[in-house]
Amino acid sequence: MDEKFPFKNLHSREYSGHKKKVHSVAWNCIGTKLASGSVDQTARIWYIEPHGHGKVKDIELKGHTDSVDQLCWDPKHADLIATASGDKTVRLWDARSGKCSQQAELSGENINITYKPDGTHVAVGNRDDELTILDVRKFKPIHKRKFNYEVNEIAWNMTGEMFFLTTGNGTVEVLSYPSLRPLDTLTAHTAGCYCIAIDPVGRYFAVGSADSLVSLWDISEMLCVRTFTKLEWPVRTISFNHTGDFIASASEDLFIDISNVHTGRTVHQIPCRAAMNSVEWNPKYNLLAYAGDDKNKYQADEGVFRIFGFENA
Repeated sequence: MDEKFPFKNLHSREYSGHKKKVHSVAWNCIGTKLASGSVDQTARIWYIEPHGHGKVKDIELKGHTDSVDQLCWDPKHADLIATASGDKTVRLWDARSGKCSQQAELSGENINITYKPDGTHVAVGNRDDELTILDVRKFKPIHKRKFNYEVNEIAWNMTGEMFFLTTGNGTVEVLSYPSLRPLDTLTAHTAGCYCIAIDPVGRYFAVGSADSLVSLWDISEMLCVRTFTKLEWPVRTISFNHTGDFIASASEDLFIDISNVHTGRTVHQIPCRAAMNSVEWNPKYNLLAYAGDDKNKYQADEGVFRIFGFENA
């Protein structure tokens, strides 16, 4: 089988609605809805048919008073989504009604949010390198920890027993959960580590760095297995596809790289017009959502995102 086969004749579609640039895109757990978070202070929910026919409906989530920097769906509930904003709040929404059901006021500008895989806790990181863990049911903080180094992205492993932080020092800090005791410090890159993704099959995790490399790590051995070297700019965002066979990575390079996880070889590149902020694979299909700093011909933010993987444009 030609390893480029899955991507050869596929197209991207554009989705517009936001008034300013899109910072974050994320799929719900069953792959039927995509959420987008924007500098325009809103998130939007889009119902996406995998074969891409019919009118696209979207719902606006309004209430934040600053940029919606990141969002993540409840891994066990296809209609619950959490958003993190520069307005210091974290909000929980019902994607069917567009209503905010819970809100927590935290101490700083929130830039990162991630769910524990069992859906019970949410971790939030802010610009002051502070981590807050919220109990989802009460939507109250249960842990708070300030770090004396730059914390970039955060993630749990699949079992929820380990918690990862990528740092500005080029390391990945591995903590046990829920104690948050340090287990390991991985010297991953020669420059800051910006992003982390956990392989859905549970074998690997990947780290994207300011040194333009993506490193792939065996999660049981905590050893680097290989690096992906196609990008030339700091890696801003990475994602594994649902089978764990492909990894997408993006930066200020004007393409998104898709590589084979097992061989390290590039299988496809998606051209893009601007630096990318977020790439995320659908959890059921080979559809890749991506959003960046797109501008129109008048140099104003376009507020669009795209999805690659449709058989017809």
